[in-house]
Amino acid sequence: MLNRRFLRIKVMQSLYSFFQHEKADMAQFEKEMFKSLDKIFELYLSILGLVSDIHHVALVMMDENKNKRIPNSADLDPNLKFVKNSLLIGISENKELKQLLEKRKISWQNDFDVVRKLFVEIRNGESYKAYMASTSSTTVEDRDFVISMITEHLSENEVLISLFEEKNMHWADDTFVAFNSVIRNFEDFNGEFKLSPLLKDETDDMEFMSLLFKKTIIYRQSFEELIGRHTQNWEVERIANMDMLLMQMALAEIMHIPNVPVKASLNEYIDISKEYSTPNSKVFVNGVLDKIIAELKRDNKISKTGRGLKEN
Repeated sequence: MLNRRFLRIKVMQSLYSFFQHEKADMAQFEKEMFKSLDKIFELYLSILGLVSDIHHVALVMMDENKNKRIPNSADLDPNLKFVKNSLLIGISENKELKQLLEKRKISWQNDFDVVRKLFVEIRNGESYKAYMASTSSTTVEDRDFVISMITEHLSENEVLISLFEEKNMHWADDTFVAFNSVIRNFEDFNGEFKLSPLLKDETDDMEFMSLLFKKTIIYRQSFEELIGRHTQNWEVERIANMDMLLMQMALAEIMHIPNVPVKASLNEYIDISKEYSTPNSKVFVNGVLDKIIAELKRDNKISKTGRGLKEN
């Protein structure tokens, strides 16, 4: 599942693009923002489809080995632990996943050689050998092995990442998030594989993104003036564009999204600034927002609703 920080980053990226256009259409950019979110779900499904096809390749290669002209004893009596992995079977047999892959026309059929090479790489890895040599057979062991397969052989595989980029240029920035979502889905496995939704609460999360996107645009000028009053030693034009955008988003969230604690909003934007802006942004953004929040609280311009939020 995607957390709120990632949703904020998606909104940030959409706003940054929106503000680069003089006559941008807010509704169209919002639509594109949600479309980019759906593309992550598509990538998430694609990874699950890949894992299922790796399982299928193992079965195919097992049959090929049995049908060799001169099969050896290992070919005729193979170790079945991988193909009987409970999580892999659960993924391959999940009806909801099959329906979604078919509906969205997601398939690895044209990249069968890539899937085959990935399985061979996995089979030659130390984790696979240790797993196959183990005499135990538990749900936890099956789950942990599949997660190690993802982290050691798939999530940072250059060929695979390039292939994702060829399929969709936007996936280059989202592969980490999609793989992480797959791993979190697997971590919940307790004997029955269930497909996790990408958003914890789709209605609430999408409303949060929409409000944050629109309110930042609508109140941009007033936010800029407010920030300007608290950065008297700086010309507004000299403030890094990303710092300004993050502070505007923070103010939109603090002032116009009533069900998010002020402290949570502040911490999130400080952390995002560390990753997406300048080395000094963390201190700068924190200092400016602290002063603005103190003023807003003094003037009763922050109204939070919900349990435990009124005092914030």
